[in-house]
Amino acid sequence: MKRFLILVMLMFGAGIGVGGYLFSDTQPRAFLEVGQCQGIECLDPKEIMGLAGSVGIQRTANLLPFVEQETDKTVLMRHPFPLADIHYVAVPKKDIKDPSQLTDEDKEYLADAFAVMGAKIREEGLKKYKIITNGPGYQSVGYLHFHLVAEKE
Repeated sequence: MKRFLILVMLMFGAGIGVGGYLFSDTQPRAFLEVGQCQGIECLDPKEIMGLAGSVGIQRTANLLPFVEQETDKTVLMRHPFPLADIHYVAVPKKDIKDPSQLTDEDKEYLADAFAVMGAKIREEGLKKYKIITNGPGYQSVGYLHFHLVAEKE
């Protein structure tokens, strides 16, 4: 029984340590702001996906599928469910929920994301393309990202 309690305490402590590391650079999400909860809306799937995306991009980008390119500030990946012949997603490695959350400190992340997309556009010789981002009402994931979509010519 004593060993079991020690094991449980060690696992609990390890969980706190790992959680602290994984979530240290994320913005608070609505479902974590318990004091401001209004019923079930605190468990918004977009916010959960945004938090998971934040941790994945910042801490484990090298393990993510579909990654085409990675810099110290951006991950560019093929979209897992493409809506066009060519569909990439550029994701800043800083947790920014949506365009309304942008600050002066985010400039270098935005510049890098656009530089990475520019390199991909030149590499593939794209002429007809769009770069799209959405605000919170249209996001399926509560994390700023840019879609680079094009049709094959």
